[in-house]
Amino acid sequence: MKRNALFAALVMLAVTSASEAAADGGPGPLGVTAVAAATAQTARVGALFAAADADAGRLAGTHVCTASVVHSPHRDLIATAAHCLGGAGELSFVPGYRDGEAPYGSWRVERVFLPDGWAQGQDEDSDVAFAVLDDRDGEGVEDVVGGNRFATRTTTGATAVTVTGYPDELEVPIRCTNRPAAHNATQQRIDCPDFTGGTSGSPWVNGDGDVVGVLGGHEQGGATADTSYSVVLGSEAAELYREAASDS
Repeated sequence: MKRNALFAALVMLAVTSASEAAADGGPGPLGVTAVAAATAQTARVGALFAAADADAGRLAGTHVCTASVVHSPHRDLIATAAHCLGGAGELSFVPGYRDGEAPYGSWRVERVFLPDGWAQGQDEDSDVAFAVLDDRDGEGVEDVVGGNRFATRTTTGATAVTVTGYPDELEVPIRCTNRPAAHNATQQRIDCPDFTGGTSGSPWVNGDGDVVGVLGGHEQGGATADTSYSVVLGSEAAELYREAASDS
């Protein structure tokens, strides 16, 4: 789990909108973390809560991880880190969560898909997972907020990626754009400040809108707040996605 370092919330909230706009566009200043503006893209990212808290409207201060909507035939799938779902009890996903509010509703996790490497031994090279969400009034979560394509076997560092997540200390998402690098053959890393506890599961989205990483993996996402990790999404992740998408 990402280390719960003291988060400089007041500093982050003072970051200019120009910095956020540059991060959104990709070519702006790399390695700058800003509070994420509420946009159609950030609405696809949300926080995970204990289902009991979500059902009771107890959202502020209770989110535990980050997840994001990925495209699937049944339009009901989210991706996150395996360590966020394994043994976590009943969960709900709140896309676009902000300041105690659920602007796109709360979506209960119905089924969880963990890779064998994680389920059998918590292998850090298998720290990615999917969850199928219940529909609401006949609509899937992707019908409401859209979803990003889940892309495997991409080249680490081929393009910059934008990471969006929910630190435990804040009730708004943060985001940062930078170019990832290989940590080893099975793990990739990115240098973005202030990604503390709660940001596990954050999507790494490239310029084509593809999820090419999920914050987790080595040290369950990183032992420091300024360097984060993701599993290199390869054949195991691809097979798990196919299973989750076809069964959703």
